[in-house]
Amino acid sequence: MKLLLIEDNATMQTTLRRSFERRGMQVLSCDDGARALALWQASLPDAVLLDLSLPGMDGLLVLSQARAAGLETPVIILTARGTVGDRILGLNTGADDYLPKPFDLDELEARLRALVRRSGSADHTTGNADRGPVWCGMHVEKDSGAVYFAGQPMELAPRELSLLQALLGKPGHAMAKERLFELVFPGESQVQPEAIEVVAYRLRKKIAHTGAQLVTLRGLGYLLKAES
Repeated sequence: MKLLLIEDNATMQTTLRRSFERRGMQVLSCDDGARALALWQASLPDAVLLDLSLPGMDGLLVLSQARAAGLETPVIILTARGTVGDRILGLNTGADDYLPKPFDLDELEARLRALVRRSGSADHTTGNADRGPVWCGMHVEKDSGAVYFAGQPMELAPRELSLLQALLGKPGHAMAKERLFELVFPGESQVQPEAIEVVAYRLRKKIAHTGAQLVTLRGLGYLLKAES
């Protein structure tokens, strides 16, 4: 299951993300309403956990605009606003379920899986057949090899694109500098090994807005990690 977690409390977000990842889910997380909507449109998750108190654009507006855009992803609202009126408003806006804080994690998981089973979204997500896995809002189109962020193609030089494609294949895992050099400069024996550092430097600046970091591991290579 691919889950989009929209929660602005850093402690709650980290706790939920780690808990669901341990339960075998792929978790995308975001703490800002406008960016959450863009990430939702780009990643087409199987389910959404949505907090209502978000900076910039509150959760109800995010949900309303998502439904208006035709996004039918099952949504569970998680919020401290637990009155009957709040629940009715959330459900009328397009939520499928509502769980007030504090909640039991096992109950939340059971509700999530039940919603996904009823919707069939884990097996029949539309518009996603030509996409690779989504990570930090980025994905590689299987046919073209282009990298997209929030539904828009990223403007990258060919070698920057090759490096990002390689790293997106194993986000969160270190890749040796030598292996990346082979992928970015295939068959170019005249190029010095240090050239990969220049490409990494340029790529690092171009992905700074995505919430991903390109980290240098001295003596090991590079990895992509989500900003903490």
